[in-house]
Amino acid sequence: MAFQWENYTAGVCYYPEHWPEELWAGDLDRMLQNGITVVRVAEFAWNKCEPEEGVFTYDFWQRFLDLCSEKGMQVIFGTPTATPPAWITEKYPEVLNCSREGIPYRHGCRRHYNYNSPVYRKLCSRIVEKIAQAYAKHPAVIGWQIDNELNCETDEFYSDADSQAFRAYLQQKFGTLEKLNEALGTVFWNQTYTDWSQIYVPRPLLHGGYNPHLMLEWRRFISESCLSFCEMQAAILRRHKKPGDFITTNGLFAGMDNHRMTRESLDTYAFDFYPNFAYALNNASPDTSLRDRWASLNLINARSVCPHFSIMEQQSGANGWANRLEACAPRPGQLTLWAMQGIAHGADFISFFRWRTCRIGTEIYWHGILDYDNRENRKLREVRGFTEKMKKIAPVCGAAFKASFALLRDYDNEYDARFDTWHRRVLQPSHDGIFEAAARAHLPYDIIFIDQPDAAEKIAQFPVLIYPHPVITDEKRVDLLKTYVENGGTLILGCRTGYKDMQGQCPMLPQPGLFAPLTGTDVQDFTFTTFAEPDSWADMDGTALDTPIFNDIITPLPGTRVLARYQESYYKGEAALTENTVGKGKVMHFGSVFTKDNTLPILRHTGVKNLFSDICTAPETVEMVLREKEGKQYLFLLNFPNREAEITLHIPCKCLYTGDTLQGPVTLSPFGTLVLEL
Repeated sequence: MAFQWENYTAGVCYYPEHWPEELWAGDLDRMLQNGITVVRVAEFAWNKCEPEEGVFTYDFWQRFLDLCSEKGMQVIFGTPTATPPAWITEKYPEVLNCSREGIPYRHGCRRHYNYNSPVYRKLCSRIVEKIAQAYAKHPAVIGWQIDNELNCETDEFYSDADSQAFRAYLQQKFGTLEKLNEALGTVFWNQTYTDWSQIYVPRPLLHGGYNPHLMLEWRRFISESCLSFCEMQAAILRRHKKPGDFITTNGLFAGMDNHRMTRESLDTYAFDFYPNFAYALNNASPDTSLRDRWASLNLINARSVCPHFSIMEQQSGANGWANRLEACAPRPGQLTLWAMQGIAHGADFISFFRWRTCRIGTEIYWHGILDYDNRENRKLREVRGFTEKMKKIAPVCGAAFKASFALLRDYDNEYDARFDTWHRRVLQPSHDGIFEAAARAHLPYDIIFIDQPDAAEKIAQFPVLIYPHPVITDEKRVDLLKTYVENGGTLILGCRTGYKDMQGQCPMLPQPGLFAPLTGTDVQDFTFTTFAEPDSWADMDGTALDTPIFNDIITPLPGTRVLARYQESYYKGEAALTENTVGKGKVMHFGSVFTKDNTLPILRHTGVKNLFSDICTAPETVEMVLREKEGKQYLFLLNFPNREAEITLHIPCKCLYTGDTLQGPVTLSPFGTLVLEL
């Protein structure tokens, strides 16, 4: 990354356009008094700079930035392209995104534009250029946020401009209609194209029977469109920004290659973190045992994009639009817990959303630090306490996250699973199961996207990799993993491995396709499990492994060891889990979906290391994170339930909050946190 925060820094999202100007100075003073030194502004304020087409005004933000300089407040300035003003959407309706039926989304919400409208790109380029010319050299500005939450609200685009751009994308990729028809398998159902103009983004079809190969390319196209839109703005900002100022965006949304976007267009990566969604009224799952700790999965994903990321919007109050997303207020201690959770996983900048709850508009129930009445409250006091803790844990800033193993993912399989129901049925449950198993067993892991240029370097750092369901693959990826295993690594693969090529077609190869030489297995039969038979399970040397949803019935080839056999259905006694030696390493082939119950025995078989066994013992509801920097290690302890937790420290540890040395039994308060130097 081109930019990394030198010290832990606290910020807040602020909207001076929502408040009387006489409040600004007092607001900035209160922020600074409570440890907040950065504000993010302007991401929805196009009209404040261009109230009419071609009419530009700069006084509003100039006054605010000058005040920030006077007060010593730093500013991240947002480009306002997420909410085009009414004069654009009325005069140029072609900028609007559409439903799949072709009905435009009208003005009034946000993110109602499409990335591919030429006129919208022209208008966006102009407003970003004007804003950058006006404010990029201002001393208060330290960074830029592109748009707001790219691909949020929707990551599906159906406008006429998108169809035109999709044709151009396909023509550039395949060159000729003959090659396109072959790649997309259009001979099926007489879909063969004889002219580029016949190709559209998905439109309503009977039973939704879309061509899966076309849908895969459409998902790739959406990512390309989004990344191109981001880079268009980044290129302008790079020309104008001061040396040392950064460019970012607040992302982690589906349908785009966040890694490539960061690599090509950004100086650092940021995302928005709302653990309170675990308590949303429409999320009343009876299983409350992990609840908001599930938010760590987003943090692991963010860390895969950028090891030292930023959180541009951090939960500070209750969630809610006027029409959806209602959730309760964070309980005392949770605000600190969730923010410290972000820091534990690699966030060096925490910006709370928002300074004050808005009195107007759709987000009147999306509460900020302050409520409507503007008075001191428990949330502000907790923010103040958190920023004081940030100063005390300063030595941890920049430390590396320590993981026991890595989970492999890639965008092609993510996109394929969006449409392919067979793929989706196995992929998401496995991701969830692996997370829950690792969380409960205190086995932190990293996520590595195998389709990124640095994948070989990253996977070499881990003794164990899980690649749950690489349905789509090619020789390059298999060769990369072959080298990893030959050098001593252990690779674990799940069911449905390797039966599609990069276009989503099924080659005439025995499953698991290109992976077969690594797994040493042959899959001649496979099936979804059925409620009409007992729950599927396998015996692993006396340990029961649940094998739900889908079962590959595995035939081991000579030299391949059987570790577990199915115990139910017509394939009772057949192999469910195998192990094959390849070079210095091993490849395990599991014929089912990974769950919270079967993942741990499989990982234990590999000898995966528990990083905490010599340091600390804690209940499964306490998250433990280990960081390392300059030969020193730091332990984060995060207690998620609303009850005390008893932990045992096996070695003397220095509490960075107090300076005290702790060892032996320690009690964590409800929602409590500790950061220890080992």
